[in-house]
Amino acid sequence: MACCSSRSAGDSDFGFREFGFGPRVASAIGLELPRLAVNFLRMNLEDHLGDIIRKARGMSNISAAAAAQAAGLTETELATLEESGQAPKKPNLAALAELVGLHPSKLEAIANGWVPAEKDLSIWRELRCITTTAGGMAVNCYLVWDEVSREAALFDAGWEAAPVVELIAQNGLELRHIFITHAHEDHVAALGDIREAFPRARLHSGLKGGPVDQRNRPNDFIHLGSLRITNRDTPGHAEDGTTYIIGTWGEDAPHVAIVGDALFAGSIGRGNQSWDLARQKVREQILTLPAETLLCPGHGPLTTVAEEKAHNPFF
Repeated sequence: MACCSSRSAGDSDFGFREFGFGPRVASAIGLELPRLAVNFLRMNLEDHLGDIIRKARGMSNISAAAAAQAAGLTETELATLEESGQAPKKPNLAALAELVGLHPSKLEAIANGWVPAEKDLSIWRELRCITTTAGGMAVNCYLVWDEVSREAALFDAGWEAAPVVELIAQNGLELRHIFITHAHEDHVAALGDIREAFPRARLHSGLKGGPVDQRNRPNDFIHLGSLRITNRDTPGHAEDGTTYIIGTWGEDAPHVAIVGDALFAGSIGRGNQSWDLARQKVREQILTLPAETLLCPGHGPLTTVAEEKAHNPFF
């Protein structure tokens, strides 16, 4: 039994690569959720308290000196907090949050140990999270399929192809589609090997310079057996950032949104393109989904729209 990753370096400054290229990392580890009813274990957030504060300082262009003064810390103590998530004394998080543009009570909740509730994935029986790791950096990709037709779709490729190939073979699936949330290296490193193993699978992405037949269109919807997949643009962390919505699950299970690095449980991906755009698109395209929608990030634990609206200090 296994689940999505906990801490990783999901916000490293990866450049864009053409799909199908990237390092092959033999040390990657694939993790599969069994078909039987399984609860996710409680997991650490992708971003600890210090990560969130550091991101918010960058977002708001607040100096370390100003942030330290608001928090009642020295600059050295603030640096320790941002690096480790811990400080030698209790900071004034309310004042710090106001300064850097975060929600004070939500930031306090993160400091007090909030994590999303456990998720029972038996509700979505044909959904698997696969986590691969390279150099201490873990990334999640997701495989879904139709129970009857056995048609499957992969969302992102991760570091290593082997766990994906094995899971498809174990379940007797036909990989029909590969959807890319964004082209940062940790999400597409294994894409070349996966496409070599499944040459007939159709590739979909928001990469504006990609081949025309691979580009997402605003009104696209794709049927995967009885499942329906649509896309929403969520740039900000990456110019090609895309969220994929999977609906019409059996037994009226809630929608599933594969959000890439647009949103993490309790945080967001770094605004490499634009912090304002990143937050705007999360508000408009993700947090407007039904409250019970399952959010599947590229790093860290699964969450829901309701949990993020109630607990994410960036909103």
